[in-house]
Amino acid sequence: MTLTPAMEQMLMQVLNKAAEVYGLEPQSEVSVMLADDDYIRQLNCQYRGKDMPTDVLSFAMNEHCSGDHEPEITEAPDDIEILLGDIIISLDTTARQAEEFGHSMERELAYLTVHGMLHLLGYDHEVQEERLEMRQEEEYVLSLLGITRDL
Repeated sequence: MTLTPAMEQMLMQVLNKAAEVYGLEPQSEVSVMLADDDYIRQLNCQYRGKDMPTDVLSFAMNEHCSGDHEPEITEAPDDIEILLGDIIISLDTTARQAEEFGHSMERELAYLTVHGMLHLLGYDHEVQEERLEMRQEEEYVLSLLGITRDL
């Protein structure tokens, strides 16, 4: 699976919109790696103890969000980057899930991107209440870009 220019542009739009919505500083930085199932399975095994591929992994550089998910980052000088963390997405799993859910690869990639970004901002989905809140936030960011489940 190859990332098309349109997919790359959409990925950047999702990251930028999430940064805008959550009030991140302009010099905030997120690393995104697109991988295959074998590589993400190795990471999932190493860091989460689960020897299986997954769709997306997020590794926050620090805990910088409070319980209400408001960024606690104070204003930084313009020349200092704020490293939020890494998002790794399996394109193999993205393609399978897009087919399974009946929407485009682009929509699934957009969803996984915002999902990973929200993890970097302190959101989680371990319990039902958190899961519902995170899903609402994901759909909100995507809706601002006109990315719906129909795509």
